[in-house]
Amino acid sequence: MEITTIGLDIAKNVFQVHAEDCAGRVVFRKRLRRAQVLEFFAALPSRCVIGLEACASAHYWARELAKLNHVVRLVPPAYVKAYVKRGKNDAIDAEAICEAVRRPNMRFVPIKSIENQAVLVLHRVRGQLIRQRTKLSNMLRAHIGEFGLVAPRGKLLELVAIIADAGDERLPRMARIALQEVVAELDTLERRIETFEKEIIAFHKSNAVSRRLASIPGIGPITATAIAASVPDANGFESGRHFAAWLGLTPKDHSTGAKQRLGRISKMGNGHLRSLLVVGATSVLNRARKGSAPIHAWMRKLLLRRPPRLVTVAYANKMARTAWAVMARAEVYRPEMALPRQ
Repeated sequence: MEITTIGLDIAKNVFQVHAEDCAGRVVFRKRLRRAQVLEFFAALPSRCVIGLEACASAHYWARELAKLNHVVRLVPPAYVKAYVKRGKNDAIDAEAICEAVRRPNMRFVPIKSIENQAVLVLHRVRGQLIRQRTKLSNMLRAHIGEFGLVAPRGKLLELVAIIADAGDERLPRMARIALQEVVAELDTLERRIETFEKEIIAFHKSNAVSRRLASIPGIGPITATAIAASVPDANGFESGRHFAAWLGLTPKDHSTGAKQRLGRISKMGNGHLRSLLVVGATSVLNRARKGSAPIHAWMRKLLLRRPPRLVTVAYANKMARTAWAVMARAEVYRPEMALPRQ
């Protein structure tokens, strides 16, 4: 029997292989150590379709197996789960992956290049540093607030100045010593974040897709580079709506019969991109409401009957669809791209 399809359950050290022929009959099941994986697939007599779950290290293994002239498909873990019959072990998971990758209507995750993965690592580490900065800022405000010293949002430097002033008797010496360490850590975090942002900007300037995406209102270099690195091929999505659904920006569908019931957005898919688009949409809406930027007619009408947060998410959905059009058509943004579908 000739092997045509393989389900590969990857891990840190132990890998499980499930191989089937063109008729779906099991050819073999095999367990491999990490050092044996590439040697094993290089020795296979024919070109195979290899399915992997799109999890940690999957893109690395996909690139390596593709070099061996195999066709590699990354399947979202949520779609593999439906083919797990019962129980949970490596052999069952590998069989489920093999079954899922054979489905003609299965959706696959595009394989990322090394450069794209490196950019996303920058984004993730930057995001972690920003969360640490926020945590320390809140801690500083909380501790110094115990002495009746507060400052409005965005005025943290006023508190920093009080901590640095040894002659200010409103803050005890011991508290000042502790909070000076917090301020020093905040300064260090700020410099590290700036270093990452410079690297991201450099990638943005060198990447044509990222530059086109930045022409969309509400999308800056940070969001543009994240989308460009996360979506190697926009044509993998049938339409802008499919891309928005992949980001979790479309409503959940609970329709039945002739009744259409749409709920809140699904929040499935890439949460990092979704949050960046929502933040960008919020910025656009805030500037529009202040009169410093034009507002779409449909947004103005929607604001009359819906809360601002809902309008923000709706505009983030439009931004996602526009981003797909910009990438799929290799064009810069045009205002008509963002018009709602009639």
